[in-house]
Amino acid sequence: MEIRELFKLWLDNAKDDKDLIAELNSIENNDEEVYERFYRELKFGTAGLRGVLGAGTNRMNVYTVRKATQGLANFLNKKYDNPSVAISYDSRIKADLFAKEAARVLAANGVKAYVSKELQPTPVVSFAVRELKTSAGIMVTASHNPAKYNGYKCYGNDGCQMTDVNADAVYDEIQKVNYFNGDIKLIDFDEGIKNGLIEWINNSVYESYLENVREQSINSDACKGSGLKVVFTPLNGAGNKLVRKILDRIGIDDVVVVPEQEMPDGNFTTCPYPNPEIKEALALGLELSKKVDADLLLATDPDSDRVGIAVKVNGGYRLMSGNETGIMLMNYILSCRKENGTLPENPVAVKTIVTSKLVEKICEKYGCELKNVLTGFKYIGEQILLLERKNEEKRYIFGFEESYGYLAGTYVRDKDAVVASMLICEMAAYYRQQGKSLDEVMTSIYDEFGYYLNRTESYEFEGSAGMQKMSDIMTNLRNAHPAKISAFKVTAYADYLNSYSKDTVTGETSEITLPKSNVLSYSLEDGGAVIVRPSGTEPKIKVYVTAVGKSQQDASAIADDMFRSMTSILGI
Repeated sequence: MEIRELFKLWLDNAKDDKDLIAELNSIENNDEEVYERFYRELKFGTAGLRGVLGAGTNRMNVYTVRKATQGLANFLNKKYDNPSVAISYDSRIKADLFAKEAARVLAANGVKAYVSKELQPTPVVSFAVRELKTSAGIMVTASHNPAKYNGYKCYGNDGCQMTDVNADAVYDEIQKVNYFNGDIKLIDFDEGIKNGLIEWINNSVYESYLENVREQSINSDACKGSGLKVVFTPLNGAGNKLVRKILDRIGIDDVVVVPEQEMPDGNFTTCPYPNPEIKEALALGLELSKKVDADLLLATDPDSDRVGIAVKVNGGYRLMSGNETGIMLMNYILSCRKENGTLPENPVAVKTIVTSKLVEKICEKYGCELKNVLTGFKYIGEQILLLERKNEEKRYIFGFEESYGYLAGTYVRDKDAVVASMLICEMAAYYRQQGKSLDEVMTSIYDEFGYYLNRTESYEFEGSAGMQKMSDIMTNLRNAHPAKISAFKVTAYADYLNSYSKDTVTGETSEITLPKSNVLSYSLEDGGAVIVRPSGTEPKIKVYVTAVGKSQQDASAIADDMFRSMTSILGI
């Protein structure tokens, strides 16, 4: 169907949301705006859907949510007898509406929908799927994207993000569904509640979740009376209640919440980019930390699956990178569990390929097997599942990715800022009793293992032209691998899409057995590395640099030069 015909179809039929009606009317004579909304459909991948809120097939709205859910319902009814789905949402604009719309479609198709009464962190959905033994899970969230985005994240019956195979099968079903010809079944929400096809998730599920989080504590006695003062911001998202509850339960009783960012607000007026990776998002938290002289600033993203921290040092605050926090947690968990005799035999940790190589040295010290997986926490969850199938899930002790996602324990299969917040505060209290700050702990790790500096730069490409530009950059790089990056020779490169790696010194090639992914990585002669990949959820190309130096300052200068070199190589 031509774009103008498609637009007219929506103009005539999309009458269930007054915001969409107004938007469609306002762009009727603007070909460029019409094109941007209708030139494609949002792609349903392993992370589900994600896009800008608004009218059209290339936007998140009640119609794209209904169509996706109809496809999911068709898939579930073919695969399961009496299927069911757990549904929740965060503080995003229209997130509660989308959750209810999904429930309406599922119930109309005979798929029981368990819906949370209020916003919840993403990991709670992963837990609810396993606790309620549902066939799938839906989380309405756009994670840490700007306010104009929303999304629809799907989980399999194991609590992991849906696999590529199942996501492709759901996408095939979605493609068969027409928006407006009656393909999409709907039931009134209250009617669904009345007939039992829609059910509110019982509070006992959330209590069970918190109990499982609490069980991951290693030195909780270190928290009571520690004097640790914490400033916490949920960045107007879903982490407010559960993070504060778990900190209270382990004895962290001096917690000050950033008032402007305490309550849910999908407009994120105080932090347009509600991402704990970005300093600007933590501005109010840092200001409050200085005012109350906090030891630690804790910030969770809107769906509370990521957490960022800043620690007090020399009268100011040091923002810890996702790698640094994960490195400290890995070292803390391994060293303390070895000391108290709870480290399992043949322990296993998991990290993504873009995460710091320093983790390898820590794991080697404690005899812990380290598995490297592709970017995306679903691959860490997959490793837990593989251990579970062999009745070896107790071997898993920790997994993390450099983008501020962490998980201890196997009760969920996604990153969890609630358990990470608990362990970070517990770790800070533990070392505080030893007279050490987290800044000093991180410095001592660098002193022991060397200065590995990991930095990430993202290059944005908005709109349809941007998507093509991203594709061209990856194709050009794949066809002409650089011989040098900055001053360093490339000693090897790996193409995860074509599943091979090559040693540029010997010319030897070898097969990569990980799932195919549009990722290119380069190993450098000094021990450094560069990885390039398009984001799976945002219109960005991400470049990850590992710089190895004699000091942090030295490594930082090397990283700067490597990024300048990569900007030139990519033609950005």
